[in-house]
Amino acid sequence: MADQLALDDVYHWEKTTPDRLWMTQPVGGGEVVTYTWAQAMDQARRMAAHLKSLGLEPGSRIGMISKNCAHFMIADIAIWMAGHVSVALYPTLNAETISYILDHSESKLLFVGKLDGWEEIQKGIPANMPCIAFPLAPPTNYDKWDEITARTQPLQGNPSRKPEEPAIIVYTSGSTGRPKGVMHSFGAIADAIDGGQQVFDSTADDRMLSYLPLAHVFERAIVEMGGFRSGMQIFFAESLDTFVADLNRARPTLFVSVPRLWLKFQHGVYQKLPPEKLKKLLRIPLLNRIVKKKVLSQLGLDKVRLAASGSAPIPPDLIQWYRDLGLELLEGYGMSEDFAYSHATFPGQGRAGYVGSPMPGVEVKISDEGEILIKSPGNMMCYYKQPELTAECYTEDGFFKTGDRGERDEQGRLKITGRVKELFKTSKGKYVAPAPIENLLNNHARIELCCVSGSGHPQPYALVLPAEDLRPKLSESAVREAFEAELSSLLDEVNKEVEAFERLQFLAVVKDPWLIENGFLTPTMKIKRTTIEDTYSPKTEVWYAAGRRVVWEG
Repeated sequence: MADQLALDDVYHWEKTTPDRLWMTQPVGGGEVVTYTWAQAMDQARRMAAHLKSLGLEPGSRIGMISKNCAHFMIADIAIWMAGHVSVALYPTLNAETISYILDHSESKLLFVGKLDGWEEIQKGIPANMPCIAFPLAPPTNYDKWDEITARTQPLQGNPSRKPEEPAIIVYTSGSTGRPKGVMHSFGAIADAIDGGQQVFDSTADDRMLSYLPLAHVFERAIVEMGGFRSGMQIFFAESLDTFVADLNRARPTLFVSVPRLWLKFQHGVYQKLPPEKLKKLLRIPLLNRIVKKKVLSQLGLDKVRLAASGSAPIPPDLIQWYRDLGLELLEGYGMSEDFAYSHATFPGQGRAGYVGSPMPGVEVKISDEGEILIKSPGNMMCYYKQPELTAECYTEDGFFKTGDRGERDEQGRLKITGRVKELFKTSKGKYVAPAPIENLLNNHARIELCCVSGSGHPQPYALVLPAEDLRPKLSESAVREAFEAELSSLLDEVNKEVEAFERLQFLAVVKDPWLIENGFLTPTMKIKRTTIEDTYSPKTEVWYAAGRRVVWEG
């Protein structure tokens, strides 16, 4: 069990480097506010003193709903210093789910932060729920963070927490059914961060951009808790529209993202430099290095020493594309239930298509059914208030049942071959794993996302969402015909790579985007398979009957 817990980390930097810049927060119009360790910890101590003055029972759950911002991290520290448990809610949740989580977690207070769609979110917050508004919160009548901290003296001393105490409850993104509350202890979090430091050795000289949701365990572990340990400088993104400017402001040395964004970056490069032209330039010895540097500089990634992808499978060809540019894109694999601490590609040991090797202290085995079983130092305490479900998710010898199917190579590197529950059966009685086929399709530069389906049909098919820049042009007949020809060729290529029973009968091009906001993606941009299939299933009989290789929705 780790000796250095999260609060010990922040006390260390507060004492040893009080005047060093820690966080940079955009506040609109290109302006930023910065926080040194001393300034941030002063605010945390003042808010912790306020929380203690409320007389809440020790270990009370305190909710927080906000997009990523400096006060998210400061509030976490204050909650822990005051002796309580942090419960973060995704800022994209609907009112019904917000109401459920606040009730299920028995949250006694809610921090309201930087948000879009406040009118809908507010409907999920009970009228009698005490709330505190962050500085970047929408206009409300709630008590304001700045006013509270201005009138409250900072909490003195360094309150500590025990390793076995709960620190956070992370509610899963709810891609299937009600979200589950994954409870993590201070000790398990610290053990996971210790192991990550052994492999990646982040330091106070590193910089990261925080933009993936902090309510998700991936960003919470890598950016927040990893940042507490290393002391690195954290920059925040203002919005999707300012993302490129935010990235260039940060010039990160460490950068983590999800497959969909790595694909979007690639598509952005291809808009300025078509694939064949880029390949040709990279083959010219005198131009190779110049082109690589220019491309990475335009992406804002030229200072990155470690880049990683997680949350969902990423096409091996995409990983290789970045490596050809000189960016060693590492893949990782983890879950909310193990605090994202399971597998990672160690620098210099990557194999395309594999998520990497077990992290220090992680044990892994594959069940007779092909399911990946994990015993991690970061394993959760429990699913909050669901002891039966917690018990069901572990083997008798303490391994967590991930629900993912996989295989390992001779070096112990892990390959994810699909979800146990995602397998579907064709009318021929054959089981199809959609994820590997989707990876083949996602390699195409003009495809943003896809979903392979076809349960109960003789052969599977794939729904295809065209790249964002292409979608508006598909009303032009020449562009549409050219894209259809590309997809027909892609269908042939993919079908050569898979077994006969996995061959796609057709590709169906969809017209409306798949977004977090419309419920087609989880907050970490994984496809919500059930939602997508339910939406398009009424059309599948017509598509199959059409007998075409490429069909168009609408």
